Amino acid sequence: MTNRHDALRPVTWLTEDEQAWREQVAAFAEKCVVPRAAAMDRAALLAPDLVTELRSAGLMAIHVPERYGGRGGRLFDVVVAIEELAKADPAVAVFVDVQNALVAQALLTHGSGDQKRAHLPGLAGGGVGAFALSEEQAGSDALALSATARPDGDDFVLHGHKRWITNAAEADLFLLLARVPEQGVTAFLVDRRAEGLTVGTRTAKMGIRATSTCEVLLHGVRVPRRNVLGAVGRGDVVVVQTLDVGKLGIAAQLVGLADGALTAAVAHARRRVQFGRPIGAYQGVRFPLARLSAEIDAARVHLYNATRLAEHGTHTGELTRAAAVAKYLASEVAERSASLAVEILGGLGFAEAGGVEKLYRDAKVGKIYEGTSNMQFRAISAHLLRGVAEHAGQAPGPRDDTLATDPGE
Repeated sequence: MTNRHDALRPVTWLTEDEQAWREQVAAFAEKCVVPRAAAMDRAALLAPDLVTELRSAGLMAIHVPERYGGRGGRLFDVVVAIEELAKADPAVAVFVDVQNALVAQALLTHGSGDQKRAHLPGLAGGGVGAFALSEEQAGSDALALSATARPDGDDFVLHGHKRWITNAAEADLFLLLARVPEQGVTAFLVDRRAEGLTVGTRTAKMGIRATSTCEVLLHGVRVPRRNVLGAVGRGDVVVVQTLDVGKLGIAAQLVGLADGALTAAVAHARRRVQFGRPIGAYQGVRFPLARLSAEIDAARVHLYNATRLAEHGTHTGELTRAAAVAKYLASEVAERSASLAVEILGGLGFAEAGGVEKLYRDAKVGKIYEGTSNMQFRAISAHLLRGVAEHAGQAPGPRDDTLATDPGE
């Protein structure tokens, strides 16, 4: 039973188990990710054996129950892990984020018992999942899908063209959204080996280069009805609830990135000597770092608070708003932190050898994927100004304020 003291604890206060998990992931990142990060970025590929190491460390199924082969943790453990991995390499953090906060989360929330037994052990065993929502004209307007799924006996036959799909090159399982005529958007669990499914070439990107981002082509892909996730025509519910948690995963990645950049900047400010003193002794360096530290703390508080809301089963407008706030604040501070780190390191910051120019490139997409900043404002303002759209004669739509994935996850 939770006592009153524990119930009133600060959202950033960690239990012994949570702190031990943070330290475990941090140690893994230092040993297995840091030495590879620069090479993976240059090659635009994950290290071949990294997925195996992630699985062994319990990072491929963090909050999947033990009976399915997972670690049996909580959503908060997912957020902490993504945050720690992002300090070492935001690309690896995104890889783990899509696996846990999107694919596994959707299965845990919407999957039947048979679907969980069929797919969760594979994810826990090192199989990779991808969330295939976005298309050429379905980005911020996430449900403007042209991919179709036509009923054919006990199956659906899928046709379409997905874009910007993270983890697609490595994926064994796709959580894929398509429109069933006269019934609506529907979520499907699609095996990589399904005939007619083709993963396109990797998109060359400015940042988070080690993770794959590919097109996924569907040419008569036959999917059995038992692989519908949730109900036919209710894929919008799957999308909304999954992306609320997905925003928390991206916010965690961005908070970790910001913290990693700040750590690098502080370390340099301590050791770099100019005019006889470490540059950290000068107010022009000290105060910007102090301000950044405060902003990172603020972003982390909002992230942890929103995660606690999600853990309490709050799939309401309040969670949607909280996730949007967390993602927006994290994206802002990540970009500022990476930029300041480059400036404080000076010429070294502009060079690859300094390490922070990669964080600068990685940070920019934070204002774009899992919902652009304007789409976060849309979600926040919808909660803040309920009823205003109706009075203005506009149709607000009950769910569209949360659907922002351009380019999508």
